[in-house]
Amino acid sequence: MDRLVPAMEKALADLSEGRVVQPLRAVLPVAHAQGFLGVMPASTGTALGAKLVTFFPNNRDVPTHHATIVLFRPETGEPVVTMDGRLITEMRTAAVSAVATDALARREASVLAILGSGVQAGSHLEALRLVRPLAEVRVWSPRRAGEFAARFSVRAAASAEAAVRGADVVVVATTSKTPVLRGEWLSPGTHVNAVGASRPDWRELDDAVLSRARIFVEQREAASKESGDVIAAGRIDAEIGEVILGAAAGRRSPDEVTLFKSVGVAVEDVVAADLVYRAAVAENR
Repeated sequence: MDRLVPAMEKALADLSEGRVVQPLRAVLPVAHAQGFLGVMPASTGTALGAKLVTFFPNNRDVPTHHATIVLFRPETGEPVVTMDGRLITEMRTAAVSAVATDALARREASVLAILGSGVQAGSHLEALRLVRPLAEVRVWSPRRAGEFAARFSVRAAASAEAAVRGADVVVVATTSKTPVLRGEWLSPGTHVNAVGASRPDWRELDDAVLSRARIFVEQREAASKESGDVIAAGRIDAEIGEVILGAAAGRRSPDEVTLFKSVGVAVEDVVAADLVYRAAVAENR
């Protein structure tokens, strides 16, 4: 994770600077499961590949996400590796949130609230500890908050509101299609990472969150087409890559509420997979 966070920072900066070729995700709905199959290709010049990903939100005994990533040699188009993409998806999503948190959260932020107790909750806890000194972590979910809290030595909250009130950083990582975070719970100066609800008709944030916060995304085009929260807000203040490059302002005051709304974009997967591939090749020389 400590190598992945800076790799994601560079990928997002390259994306905002126009150095990445990346069409919008092609999505095939799977109606009977209320899920979808997505196809996500990207090229950075030094990495070329695509991810196939399924999202089945009603899964209970198996993960909701499954993925396969294929990398090709940029010079010839030859396939060089096929790898499982589920772990990469889990880790790159959290690494991107860590980049956003480092860019937008207050320097002294130390209280983290996590809504959700799945794999993204765990990966976000690992990633955010790299960019802020977390003194207190609270978790809430409808089913497994206690189990998660015991596993990671954090505190289970009795409700989403109890987890969020007074937190400096909030992570929303659920499969909910309706809002689970309310703006009235947020303290001045809070930073929010919202990584669920990646379809146009899904929401995880209520209108008060959207009206209070400045909204940052990975890519304007992707977020405005895929995120129900961004569509409801009707605005995007900046891309995270623009903040990294100094082309857009990040946090402007200690009391400002900031929101990073992530939908997940292909360059993150391709760059992360390329990092894994290059490390594996180096180890086996």
